[in-house]
Amino acid sequence: MVEFVLGLQRHAAALCIATACLFLAMTGLEFLYFQQLSGGLPSLDLRFFGFTPDEAMVWLTALGRRGSEIIIVWHYLTFDLVFPALFSLALMSLLLVSGNALPRFAAVPERMQAVFALVLVLPYTLCDYAQNIAVVRLLSDFLSANPDSLAFASTLIVCKFVFGVIPVIVIAAFLLAGRKRQ
Repeated sequence: MVEFVLGLQRHAAALCIATACLFLAMTGLEFLYFQQLSGGLPSLDLRFFGFTPDEAMVWLTALGRRGSEIIIVWHYLTFDLVFPALFSLALMSLLLVSGNALPRFAAVPERMQAVFALVLVLPYTLCDYAQNIAVVRLLSDFLSANPDSLAFASTLIVCKFVFGVIPVIVIAAFLLAGRKRQ
């Protein structure tokens, strides 16, 4: 596993490009198709600060059965099945590349560098997949949409964004520290 994580640095550019392309495709679908299905309401995935149970129920009701099935198939079972893993790999590669530009980080044993990158990114990955499962459950079974399950899905969405921002902040700090050295 350590060798795999360390090998990601060689593919940082390709991972970032692939992640950006997938993100653009998902964003395009969201704004050009999914929001039309829900009468202009943004998907639960885009609500950075979570949502209330009432907001979620309005969105689910506006989608209806057909809209829910379309979003499950064209978002959760395709693009969002791959995106969290791809984004996580891109983040780990960028952590290693930007960190290795700093002498103190580069002096850390490679095994520890890999563990650092993995530990920093893994909470985002797990949270994003858990959130996807929670939202798919809501979309596939309206009866499961009770206040507790809606609050849980909302919490996972907020956590996903928080855990996703942490590695980005560390990468930015590494890049800034590298610039100051030059």
